[in-house]
Amino acid sequence: MAELVEHVQSELRRLADPDKAPQMAAYLKTDMPFYGVQTPARRALGRDLKKHFPPQSAAEYRSQVEVLWQLPHREEKYLAIGVAAAHTSFITFEQIDLYQRLVSEGAWWDLVDAVASGIIGKVVLNERSRMRPLLDEWIDCDDMWLRRTAIISQLEHKDRTDVEMLFDYCRRRSFEKEFFIRKAIGWALRQYARTDPEAVTGFLIEHREQLSGLSFREAAKHLGL
Repeated sequence: MAELVEHVQSELRRLADPDKAPQMAAYLKTDMPFYGVQTPARRALGRDLKKHFPPQSAAEYRSQVEVLWQLPHREEKYLAIGVAAAHTSFITFEQIDLYQRLVSEGAWWDLVDAVASGIIGKVVLNERSRMRPLLDEWIDCDDMWLRRTAIISQLEHKDRTDVEMLFDYCRRRSFEKEFFIRKAIGWALRQYARTDPEAVTGFLIEHREQLSGLSFREAAKHLGL
């Protein structure tokens, strides 16, 4: 792992633009330090890591994610998520506690959303019977970011979406005043409307009074309501 960390940090230092770092932190309203590495360069580094540091086991996969996640800079955490997402054969229910940690500790949209739809969403799709009880816990838990994750975990599922679960979770959190939950409800419904606009239209009409204005507007963006 020391070689991986040394490579990541030396490359990030090489790619860094210190003048951009404060702007990046200000945009995300965080005190976490940045190197100032732009997204295209960071993604190229992520591809380099996948090629030159492929984990040989689930344990090594987990260790790579954990060691990068523990580093102090935002770009290092992005790379940790990138490693977690890149090696799809290791994305299983057995790693769900790791992904839950990334969500709870990440605790901001730029980190959480990548884990929620790009990683946890794959586990939901492949292991629904094991994930549903856990998602049912998350949707009512105190951690707002886990509630958001439960709502947006099916963003990429298209015609494989569990519609009953999607609508149930949107109903159950429709009373919330938290911006990130209201936005998540609208986003999840709008995304599924690309697959089944009639179903989402019906849901919005039936629950218009329950949903916040933000959730309704986001969901109805392309539906003509």
